[in-house]
Amino acid sequence: MSSSPMQELNRLARLCGVLTSYHDADGNLQSASPEALLATLRALGESLERIEDAGDALHKHIEADWSRTAPPVVVAWDGDAANIDLRLAERESDGQVRFELTMESGQVERWVCDLSHFPVTEVFPHGSTPRVTKRVVLPGGHEPGRHQLRIELGSGEAKSTLLAAPMRMYGPEDDGEEMTWGLFAPLYALRTTRDWGVGDLSDFESLARWGAGLGARLFSTLPMLATFLDEPFDPSPYAPVSRLFWNELYLDLTRAPELAGSPAARALLDASETRAEIERLRSSTMVEYRAVMQLKRRVLDELASTFFSTDSERRRALEQRLRDHPDWEAYARFRATVERRGEPWRRWPERLRDGDLRPGDYEESARRRHLYAQWLLREQLKHLDTCIRDVGAETYLDLSVGTHPDGFDVWRERSSFSMDASVGAPPDALFSGGQDWGLQPLHPEHSRESGHRHFTDSIRNHMAHAGRLRIDHVMGLHRLYWIPRGMKATEGVYVQYPAEELYAALSIESHRHKCSVVGENLGTVPEYVPEAMSKHRLSRLYVAFYESEPYGDTVLKPSSARSVASLNTHDMPTFAGFWRGLDIDDRLELGLIDQEERSSEHASREHLRHRLTVFLEREGLLRTGDRDERAIMSALLTYLGRGRAEATLVSLEDLWLEDQPQNVPGTHTERPNWRRRFARTLEEAGADGELVETLRRLDSARRETFAGRSRAT
Repeated sequence: MSSSPMQELNRLARLCGVLTSYHDADGNLQSASPEALLATLRALGESLERIEDAGDALHKHIEADWSRTAPPVVVAWDGDAANIDLRLAERESDGQVRFELTMESGQVERWVCDLSHFPVTEVFPHGSTPRVTKRVVLPGGHEPGRHQLRIELGSGEAKSTLLAAPMRMYGPEDDGEEMTWGLFAPLYALRTTRDWGVGDLSDFESLARWGAGLGARLFSTLPMLATFLDEPFDPSPYAPVSRLFWNELYLDLTRAPELAGSPAARALLDASETRAEIERLRSSTMVEYRAVMQLKRRVLDELASTFFSTDSERRRALEQRLRDHPDWEAYARFRATVERRGEPWRRWPERLRDGDLRPGDYEESARRRHLYAQWLLREQLKHLDTCIRDVGAETYLDLSVGTHPDGFDVWRERSSFSMDASVGAPPDALFSGGQDWGLQPLHPEHSRESGHRHFTDSIRNHMAHAGRLRIDHVMGLHRLYWIPRGMKATEGVYVQYPAEELYAALSIESHRHKCSVVGENLGTVPEYVPEAMSKHRLSRLYVAFYESEPYGDTVLKPSSARSVASLNTHDMPTFAGFWRGLDIDDRLELGLIDQEERSSEHASREHLRHRLTVFLEREGLLRTGDRDERAIMSALLTYLGRGRAEATLVSLEDLWLEDQPQNVPGTHTERPNWRRRFARTLEEAGADGELVETLRRLDSARRETFAGRSRAT
């Protein structure tokens, strides 16, 4: 029986990893439209315009798939043997195959297999040369790493990347072995008596030293990656220019080694105009990104001039870095060209778009500034991580799910991305129109063909400076919601990714850098995602206000052992905002709910407040009748501290009852996202006795719980 074009379209979608349906937040099955499937398949590189083209496209896809001798990636877990499916011409299926494995260490292993010893698992009788699949067992015992496998047959050769990985990420083997707490602060929002209108790496170090004195052992912030702070302009930490380079906004220029040898830089810093501008920026309630960056760039230009005019050991080290990592030079030229042209790279002339940037396309001083800034950032991040480790704590960094479509990564690694789709989220109760995050998705098959090199490089870049790494939107290791170009967020579809391969790449780097991994698993997440996280030892997030119920048997679900617990996240209302229901009023103002829904949600929130208050009284954490918001916040934190979570994370501004969030998802210019500075300086927070006492109570709760757990075991 012949298939209809729609059946062929659905089959092609499945072969390409495009889900033809998914279950939404309410559990309802949502089917992808034919138009969305067609557009997504085109974004993946399939050649078809109409449903009627699906048959030909399906045939070509199957032919191309069978013409590939070996898969681009093979995973070997825990030193065990791995299977590799070889697709061979039938006449070669009983001959010999030669393998050559080049380890990351440079060691080479060679062996020969007799294919007649292995079974045929598939047959493809079509075409002029019938082909079969043989499942060959590769020897085990390989050290963890990314190894290159070359396969020689009579008709030619094939190559694969062998990912030899521990099944489980680095970290404590036993649930509850680690029980700590820490502080969270977006670095741009952090205020001190010495800042320049934005927190810097020295301010973050000050936060860590203060927090460690109170018992904190984890210090977390939002992504600190490079962003567009001129033209184009997008300060969102989740829309970085690159996941491979850091944001010069966060440099402490007063600690630059070149400052002592640069009279021009010192003169700039000492100028009355500079001091006045710093004071103005410091007193601002919002981060003035352009003004701060303009000020820092002037000083950076002078420091870079001194650096490159001096034959120093540091300069020679950077030059060696450029030889070993040519992407550094490419990044500096890209950023300098963006600055000169003041427009996204997609509008550039063809030569520049295609990556050919030459002297004259950019200002040499800008190129040098970007190189110097990245070198200085690398040094200051390393120093920060060392300082935090010296006090027995960990830096907890955040890896964004993607990069800005106009950024360096997409320009440089164009073949690794799909250029005709963006990433977002489907409609749910909060966002009936869905969300389009505007991020360029990695092409799953092209990523495989590179051995997931870009993903691995992004992980390495973060783990080099962290003891713990949060993977934003961890479901993206399994599937991402693609929105084809020109379509609405409600019309997107899910595209699958090779999850086991990505977990393997992540695990290799986790052990290599001794960095544990946390997956952001909030929202509508299929059951297989937490199962995979447990299998590979990724901790999850426990967010109290997601785990509380205004109705039902359980007021507040207990935290699980392998989790990081908190009251909220940067994408949620603050404690005070939630407790007062300000987020409900904001949703009404944004047109996301009507007056009737607002009234209903406020009634539900009032009921939840009552239940939580009574619950905390029964737990002995709140005095009967005490309705002081700060006391309730402190009691909730202490409750989290008594829980099983491996870590409890405190948002610093919850401690003084800030009621405005750092980010309102689904908004752009409607709200001052990523701009609001803390209402207090770090010094003022440290002088607040009630605030300090809240943290001491949390520290005691964590210590008592850990001691009790240790006695029980």
